[in-house]
Amino acid sequence: MKIYAVGGAVRDELLGLPIADRDYVVVGATPDQMVKLGYQPVGRDFPVFLHPETHEEYALARTERKTALGYHGFDFHAAADVTLEQDLARRDLTINAIAKDEAGKRIDPFGGVADLKARVLRHVGPAFLEDPVRILRVARFAARFDFSVAAETLQLMRVMVDNGEADALVAERVWQEFARGLMEPRPWRMLQVLRDCGALARVLPEIETVCIGSDAECVHNALDAVTHAGAALEVRFAVLARNLDPLAVEALCSRLKAPTDCRDLAVLAARHGHTIADAAEIDAPSALSLFNAADLWRKPQRYAQLVAAALAGEPDSEPALARLARAQAAVSAVNAGAIAQSSAEPGSIRRDIDAARLKAIREAFEQG
Repeated sequence: MKIYAVGGAVRDELLGLPIADRDYVVVGATPDQMVKLGYQPVGRDFPVFLHPETHEEYALARTERKTALGYHGFDFHAAADVTLEQDLARRDLTINAIAKDEAGKRIDPFGGVADLKARVLRHVGPAFLEDPVRILRVARFAARFDFSVAAETLQLMRVMVDNGEADALVAERVWQEFARGLMEPRPWRMLQVLRDCGALARVLPEIETVCIGSDAECVHNALDAVTHAGAALEVRFAVLARNLDPLAVEALCSRLKAPTDCRDLAVLAARHGHTIADAAEIDAPSALSLFNAADLWRKPQRYAQLVAAALAGEPDSEPALARLARAQAAVSAVNAGAIAQSSAEPGSIRRDIDAARLKAIREAFEQG
């Protein structure tokens, strides 16, 4: 029985990056042996165990065989006679197929170290074709490391798209990889790679329209801006949605089963992004309508995210920000509770509050 560190931990150590999780491959052992040593079995599809003390994952060396379209169609074989090289051969990229033994010696049968130095994402072998999730993973790694994609790997990704493998991806997995890619240091690189291999048009056609049209440079700059600002996922997603038709955004979010906070902010950005971008000239009724639509009163943080997404990358956003801030300060000074208590009829409360807020905005704009 031999144990090897594998995957991301070995890769990130070579890159000098912090290591969050460590994974291990066990060669020459059986599930019964692992259990007798105190490891806790957790794998559903193949034997994976948690270390009794560190709780890190230890997987038995395995091979796999494609049995059906998509990424669920695999038959796994884990046994004591599976070698480390066989296990590494099934991995996606050479930079993820490097192992290290307990003495610290590296095992690199596919040239992953050289590809790390060359900053290249290259597939390990023809088995890459069998898992469509790898298309998304390559794009995400490009966004993380800003590596180039080897020409032969990009060609394989195009073949997978043409063969319909990308169409077999389930919505949850697309969103998972897409969301993780948006949170990487260079999310635009993910979109570029997906576009270059044809996958963007298949899995995120709405997003493709803003990546190849006349708005592409503006969207690129906006996405870079919110990324550099450390913005949350929902803001980064809203930047991509702000130039889309609201119905297209709703369809995209429904298909991907996007989280509610991401969906709501994206739809708001699509509906009101242009209003915010032109807010340097906004009038009082439009400002109040924007505040009501964004539910500034109950969700001020979401409103702030909406403004950030709408104005990201805009070359001269200060006048718009200043006018919106003036209007927001004015409505914040209105005592909605007192108005509600003094309203003559219950049905007139909202009307009376809106009237007071509208009056306050007008006065603020006149004074400004």
